[in-house]
Amino acid sequence: MKQLVIIGTVWPEPSSTAAGSRMLQIISLFQKHEYNISFLCSASPSDFSYDLTQLSITTQTIQLNDSGFDTIIKDLNPDVVLFDRFMIEEQYGWRVMEHCPNALRILDTEDLHFLRKTREAAFKQNRKILFEDYLSDVFKRELASIYRCDLTLLISEYEMELAVQTFKLNASLLYYLPFLSEQINENVPNFNERKHFISIGNFLHEPNWQTVLQLKQLWKFIKKELPESELHVYGAYVTEKAKQLHNEKEGFLIKGRAESVTEVYAKSKVLLAPIPYGAGLKGKLFEAMQLGLPSITTTVGAEGMNGNLDWNGFITTTETDFINNAILLYTDEDRWKKAQLNGYQIIEKRFKKALFDVDFLTRIEELQHNLKSHRNENFLGQVLQHQSLQSTKYMSKWIEAKNNKV
Repeated sequence: MKQLVIIGTVWPEPSSTAAGSRMLQIISLFQKHEYNISFLCSASPSDFSYDLTQLSITTQTIQLNDSGFDTIIKDLNPDVVLFDRFMIEEQYGWRVMEHCPNALRILDTEDLHFLRKTREAAFKQNRKILFEDYLSDVFKRELASIYRCDLTLLISEYEMELAVQTFKLNASLLYYLPFLSEQINENVPNFNERKHFISIGNFLHEPNWQTVLQLKQLWKFIKKELPESELHVYGAYVTEKAKQLHNEKEGFLIKGRAESVTEVYAKSKVLLAPIPYGAGLKGKLFEAMQLGLPSITTTVGAEGMNGNLDWNGFITTTETDFINNAILLYTDEDRWKKAQLNGYQIIEKRFKKALFDVDFLTRIEELQHNLKSHRNENFLGQVLQHQSLQSTKYMSKWIEAKNNKV
């Protein structure tokens, strides 16, 4: 049986983050093809961390800047190593290369961090993005990590296009792997059985917090036209500043963690997601389509999701459009039903698991069989492997030696 080692930034929390759900989807792909999986992580698990042992996955806590990892990775002797975000590849990539040189190295970006950071800076400065804005330290670190790996997973078609066309990355180093859906739940409450608006998102994720602030400004105009309606704002890790937005009189209700996304979506009539910036795919919108909940969002929110298909609601570009379309979708049953069907079509035609699972593992096998030639063609990756990681390696060894003296 082949061995996969996943080195995680955090222990997966599928009930808290879309990244946690995606990690479980990737695990499922490899298990379907009979990989034995070990999950290593230096973070402390939370009360909401998924119990990976239920999936017959071996778990182990590791330390940063600690040569004990070397023994662990040599003993596991993996065929494939997957790094969860580029920061993990920076920390452990050189150790994997040194002790398991024949292991296929895969980077899962979750989303392109440099894209999210660039958009965040432009948003907070209230200006358009300039090309030089991309060329930050995060950009250089993330691209270097992509080059050092044998394959990088990108979750969005937009990010694939940006990487290949704008930044001229070799497409052979990249693989488009979006959120995956195994089934659509069409047995859900109908239009007349639902009420109120909903928003959802982990409050520790800055784009989600900014989305809530956008909603606070927009909600009063929606509430004025629909006085009986409420906005239920769900999300894990509610901050004190978020709690201060709670207002019963305004119908703006901070609900905190949703025990079941399926249940709260089933009760709600429309999802509101005025996402001002971000990257990757938006898990809240993906789940809404799966569960038959129409939505109102922005161009950034819908980015990479619907292709040429009609959205399951409305994609808006102005605050006025957002307000008017939210009211329209909430009150017009025919439009609501059509939006729901549009969502099902997007999932079926663009995110069905069967569209990706065989092709993905075929790509993995091809790389394993031609790893030497693949790496030789990626000569820039070899340069970065030699230069960049030598500095990382000796910095890590210095930190370890310093810690041992304490």
